[in-house]
Amino acid sequence: MTNHFGDVVGHSKVIFIIGANSAAANPIGMKHFLQAKDRNNAQLIVVDPVFTKTAAKADHFLRIRTGTDVALVYGLMHVIFKNGWEDKEFIKTRVYGMDEIKAEAMKWTPELTADVTGIPAEQIVQIATILAKTKPATVVWALGITQHSTGTSNTRILPILQLVLGNMGKNGGGCNIIRGHDNVQGSTDMCCLADSLSGYYGLAEGSWKYFAKSWGVDYEWLKGRFAAPEWMQAKGFSLAKWWQGVLQEETTYSSSPVRALWVQGNGITSMSQQVKIQEALDKLDLVVLVDPFVNEAAVLTNRKDDMYLLPAATQFETEGSVTATNRTSQWRSKVVDPLYESKTDHDIMFLFAERFGFYDEYTRAMKMAVKDRELQPVKEEFVWPDDACREIARTIKTIGLGGWTPERLRKHQENWHMFDPLTLEGKGPMKGEYYGLPWPSWDENHPGSPVLYDVNTPVTAGGMGFRNRFGLEHDGVSQLADPSVSVKDSKIAGGYPEITKDNIEQVLGITLTAAEKEKMGANWKVDLSGIINEKCLAAGVAPYGNARARVKVWQFPDPIPKHREPIHSSRPDLVERFPSYDDQKNNFRVDVKFVSEQKAQEWVKDFPTMLVSMRVVNLSGAGMLERTSKYLSHLTPEMFANIHPDLALQYGLRDGDMMWLHAPQGTKIRVKAQYSLTVTPDRIALPYNFAGVMQGVDLSDNYPEGTKPYTIGESSNTITNYGFDIITQIPEYNAGLCRIEKA
Repeated sequence: MTNHFGDVVGHSKVIFIIGANSAAANPIGMKHFLQAKDRNNAQLIVVDPVFTKTAAKADHFLRIRTGTDVALVYGLMHVIFKNGWEDKEFIKTRVYGMDEIKAEAMKWTPELTADVTGIPAEQIVQIATILAKTKPATVVWALGITQHSTGTSNTRILPILQLVLGNMGKNGGGCNIIRGHDNVQGSTDMCCLADSLSGYYGLAEGSWKYFAKSWGVDYEWLKGRFAAPEWMQAKGFSLAKWWQGVLQEETTYSSSPVRALWVQGNGITSMSQQVKIQEALDKLDLVVLVDPFVNEAAVLTNRKDDMYLLPAATQFETEGSVTATNRTSQWRSKVVDPLYESKTDHDIMFLFAERFGFYDEYTRAMKMAVKDRELQPVKEEFVWPDDACREIARTIKTIGLGGWTPERLRKHQENWHMFDPLTLEGKGPMKGEYYGLPWPSWDENHPGSPVLYDVNTPVTAGGMGFRNRFGLEHDGVSQLADPSVSVKDSKIAGGYPEITKDNIEQVLGITLTAAEKEKMGANWKVDLSGIINEKCLAAGVAPYGNARARVKVWQFPDPIPKHREPIHSSRPDLVERFPSYDDQKNNFRVDVKFVSEQKAQEWVKDFPTMLVSMRVVNLSGAGMLERTSKYLSHLTPEMFANIHPDLALQYGLRDGDMMWLHAPQGTKIRVKAQYSLTVTPDRIALPYNFAGVMQGVDLSDNYPEGTKPYTIGESSNTITNYGFDIITQIPEYNAGLCRIEKA
């Protein structure tokens, strides 16, 4: 989130929700949106292929054909540009590459946009007019935007819309991406991913050397942990396609097949291609599953040995911080000690490190601190979780976690009632701080940054410009903000580059001592001495620069976002005009099919019904936690699919009949037909919160005694169509096709 829920309540006049059903997936967020309607008379615009509970509260509902989000936004921008409603000054002074966006948008007339998206042309004009004429407007999205083969383009086009409208860095504006669970943002910030280090540091040698120094370990020792040096800077297998590394059915790029799998705190059954996952689980030499409840992967596999279930403690049995969807940190205190044989996640990992012989290296950083401007050992034993918190605070510079000390976070927990829920501003003893210290919180005195990219607020109070990440110029055009765009109270007028050891004296107009130069890191991201950050704040400067927002990403397959038809498109007539990407070689160590799969056949002839996934409010992920509750299970006692009565009658299905749903990859599931007018006769919608049945086969016998949930059912991800994002490799859950057959 660039802003936060309270900011929406306090300021937003329009809330544009696309690819999100907050009423089911984030009820707390939905409460804030409804409050904004009451308080500000904010207009709620909801874009979704299904008439959801969120759509039921909308002032304007746009029923979109799945996989056409980029086309819709270009259609909106077409109307905005045609009428001259864009924020010309904002674009001129703070944005790079908008001319190319405008040229593309001018192709997307309301009539073309209507044909591609299924949204009437007059409604497109109406919504564009509301967005342009009513300020500020915020844009909200979730998994319905990201989970596509074009997910990266989707998540780029929406901020571009906000840049066109000048809604970035403004109260009530911005892009507010909602998370379905607490600490999803925290796990992202810590980068539990295959292509980056914690804090979004890349896999380059410089990053590894910085972390080696931060962890107090020798870089050569760290490099020696890899089978070969080249793997240190190469992406690993992604969560979406790890099974390909096991099965080796398609081309892979690794030193050997994957032979062991360790799953901790993740629902493998929430991934697509469940049949392939089952095959991979069966083939592995070793499977270890760490969870408070039986991970559904243990039920999905047919293996009878070399699988271990380790009982992990719950959040109530441990202590530490979680990061909320709005970039704020919240401290949690332990309620009870771990029950029975369960252990906390960190204790399990400590035992792992001990058995594999690197415990000292694994824990060393928690016994270190910056003293006399240098990181050095300061104690013999660490205190959990305090010293882990301190390690994160001093190490993760990229998003500014320097202020997140355990003392400050505990103080916020103890005084949460002293913060204004709309502004996050503290009162009384918390005056001068924002609740949860939304990052960046640059140091122990910084209050946090509730609204990103706000140049009208001093850096020391949470303001900043756009980040300078990709050089000073591109194609001869400066990437720095216009001279007229200065961050309030900054000693530097206009734009400036990210601060490094080499440029700090010139940019800030200061002179460093020899001692400071010796101890200072190469740039602000790797400066453990803290000198760069300290000098920047004294000058009212954010260390990452003041640049232009680039809408053109020249390294991507699509430098500007383009509409591309879903891989399994319901409109074959549009595939030739808007084809998918070329097939991809060696991304996350695997090849990925795009256009070859799209054009393998005219898929809609054999699979004529669009397939949409959805959430229900009482279940999350694969539902392995909630389905163990008889009360929550009673709300959705079995797996189902919402189907329009007119579509159901084409197949002789009565309300409550069982039906088979067949997918292009040859998989199928057996589910109950549930009549619903929330879907149109060309599509069905089904939850992804079930497991325990696989292609009609009951897997109840695979549950350890006494662990079977109150309800089980087919996983919708058994029939999730093949497709993965071109950059992130997230599966294409939300733009598939299926064939219906009465069971």
